[in-house]
Amino acid sequence: MFGLLHPLTAAVTYTRWLHLLLPGAVVSVWLFISTDTPWVPVVLAALVGLIPGMRLAEGIQAQLLLTPAERGDPEASVSAAPATSWRERWRTALWLEVRLVASGLTGMATVWLAATSVDLVRSASGSQPSDEWFAAGLGTHWWAAVLAPVPLVMLLAIVVSSGELITAAARWLLGPTPVQRLTALEARTEQLLERNRIARELHDSIGHALTVAVVQAGAARTAHDPEFTERALVAIEETGRDALDDLERVLRVLRESGPAPGQRPSLSEADRLLDSARGSGAEVDAEMSGPLEQVPGPVSREGYRILQESLTNVLRHSGSVPVRVRIRVADNRLELEVTNPLTGSAGTPGGGSGLRGIRERAALLGGNAKTGPYRGEWMVHASLPLHGIR
Repeated sequence: MFGLLHPLTAAVTYTRWLHLLLPGAVVSVWLFISTDTPWVPVVLAALVGLIPGMRLAEGIQAQLLLTPAERGDPEASVSAAPATSWRERWRTALWLEVRLVASGLTGMATVWLAATSVDLVRSASGSQPSDEWFAAGLGTHWWAAVLAPVPLVMLLAIVVSSGELITAAARWLLGPTPVQRLTALEARTEQLLERNRIARELHDSIGHALTVAVVQAGAARTAHDPEFTERALVAIEETGRDALDDLERVLRVLRESGPAPGQRPSLSEADRLLDSARGSGAEVDAEMSGPLEQVPGPVSREGYRILQESLTNVLRHSGSVPVRVRIRVADNRLELEVTNPLTGSAGTPGGGSGLRGIRERAALLGGNAKTGPYRGEWMVHASLPLHGIR
């Protein structure tokens, strides 16, 4: 019982009713001007529907009054975009004709049933009903009061059902085309990929900073050397400041407000990572060859993150051990390799999300990455193509 009454308490029921009555009001103005040409609004609606912008206007109106819960939803069942093809224009023209017919029927039902209910009340109160509606000739009877609510109940049922029908018609005639659905799906996919990239950014940047801070703090606690402790605190401060900068940049992207975020770090800043690892006690032997400054931005930035995660893994799982870093640009590829001795106490760091992120970064650029033990050492090797990157 309550389920049947629920539509009567929903605001959307009455906004749909308003949507149905609006065209009737416009037609009434025209009929007031000229009663001899009732066909003009029908022809005019068909012609106006062929204007590309009319589909946008009707879509916005339908979203506001018919499907307000979907307003602003990129996957809304009613599209709010101009017509881009003749098929969409004809569908818009047909939609306007459907609106005119539905408005005429709903308007007549509204006026007729409301007037009938008033006449029944007049009959029950002793006044003579009008001569134009259902109660004409009824006379005055007290029992007419019992029938007075019936037309109103019928009117409410018509309002609910006609609202559902016009909404279904809007979704059919004004719904997104396959191209628009594909565009929305691509935008959603891009958004998910961007969020996944941001998650990797946070993992790499913050994870690296925390690892360096933990290693430096542990070394300073056991060294009992004021000079070494001072250097460790400076390294922790610099690493933490860099991590805060990265965090602020990522948060700006998530908030989508404020000034544009700064550039992501690239391999031109690799010395910062190497110095940070050296400051944590690792003996880093680095060799870079080839025109690193000519590496495309996306490849250079992802290469930086791969190097960062590789050094973080060394510090986290093996501690202060010798690390060999080789970065080479040749044959239209960026080759990046980080190796370090395997330690029996640390085990092999092969199951974390960081190494999986390295492989994902390489795959997104059309390259490949290998991680794992190799000849008594732990090796991370990434090969990224330079061609075809914009």
